[in-house]
Amino acid sequence: MSLFTHLSRPVVISLLTGALLTGSAAAQRIPAASPEDVGMSTARLAQVRPVILEGVEKRAFPGAVLVVVRKGRLVWKEAYGYSWWSPVEKKMEVNHVFDLASITKPVATSTSLLLLVERGRIRLWDKVSDFVPEFTAFTGKDGRPGADVRIWHLITHTSGLPAYTEGDEVEKRFGVSCTREELVRYIAGLTKLNPPGEVFRYSCLGYITLAVIIERISGKNLALFAEENIFRPLGMQRTGFNPPPDLLPLCVPTEYWKHSPLVGVVHDPLARLQGGISGNAGLFSDAEDLAVYAQMILNRGVFRGVRILSPLTVERMTEIYPQTAFSGRGLGWDLDSSYSTNGGDLFGPEGYGHTGYTGTSVWIDPETETVVVLMTNRVHPDDRGSVVSLRSRVANVVAAAIVDR
Repeated sequence: MSLFTHLSRPVVISLLTGALLTGSAAAQRIPAASPEDVGMSTARLAQVRPVILEGVEKRAFPGAVLVVVRKGRLVWKEAYGYSWWSPVEKKMEVNHVFDLASITKPVATSTSLLLLVERGRIRLWDKVSDFVPEFTAFTGKDGRPGADVRIWHLITHTSGLPAYTEGDEVEKRFGVSCTREELVRYIAGLTKLNPPGEVFRYSCLGYITLAVIIERISGKNLALFAEENIFRPLGMQRTGFNPPPDLLPLCVPTEYWKHSPLVGVVHDPLARLQGGISGNAGLFSDAEDLAVYAQMILNRGVFRGVRILSPLTVERMTEIYPQTAFSGRGLGWDLDSSYSTNGGDLFGPEGYGHTGYTGTSVWIDPETETVVVLMTNRVHPDDRGSVVSLRSRVANVVAAAIVDR
């Protein structure tokens, strides 16, 4: 019997039934409905099952959780495959918690920064050096420093910073752990590869810098600021940095590190060196919590009467930033860059989303009022899995299931 045959009935169908029957429970964060209630076809939507399970069978990833929301109603919530492959196999469950990796950038870092913008504490046009005095500018061939890097350069990945710096190099300098302040001073002095605003280069280093700026302005680290201002007001009880002990049994493992899989410990090396709290990675969540946040954005900043962001802020976040139209990026969100293939081929040009290195992704389509959250731990156990194609194909199935516009 193949793995596909083994998984399809006991794992998938039972979980779907359980998810939809509990829609009226008090714990349900998004009200449930059938796909037909919101103009979708259950039969068409069910075509995601063989697509996802084929990837499990081919060992592209251990398992997945898929949540689909349309018109503010949860219409699909299923788990597939396994959460663990090694050292033992364990079944994936719909409430499992994932390392979101780079989805941290829009959900925690960009949202927190823009809350400070709304409160008049910072401008996107402020110089980075106003908050990080050590931050150097690009130096031209004549040896003269170029234009100042602004906050919007960091958030749109156009600052001139390198994409990353190896954790081993940082560890040699600071030891097995370092403060965010130490790391940001190190990043600030790195050679800038081009003048600001001219080249899109996806950079974790810019978002690590933003987290320190948020902390210097607010007096609270990113984890605490986001918890108090975003996650707790939205009721996102399984979302945060450094999951507490009671959530560890729900955390799916990522890659093996020092002979053991990382469980509830961030996969990203630079975030790990900072104790798990970073602007580029470190956030953990389950699929429905992430869908709650996405629905808030789709609702122009409000969810169930709780307003997090203003409508104008959401509009600016989710449109291509005018000064960097070539980048295809908004203020934290990805609209039309080489990284945005998780939106598939059928959703329209108004959509936006983000992916995470560990195998997570979210896509939000305002035109059809649809949210697609696909969670995998494709880096377990050895960082050899891939979900790039899967993300697009799942998004296509969901879009094609919309039969009533």
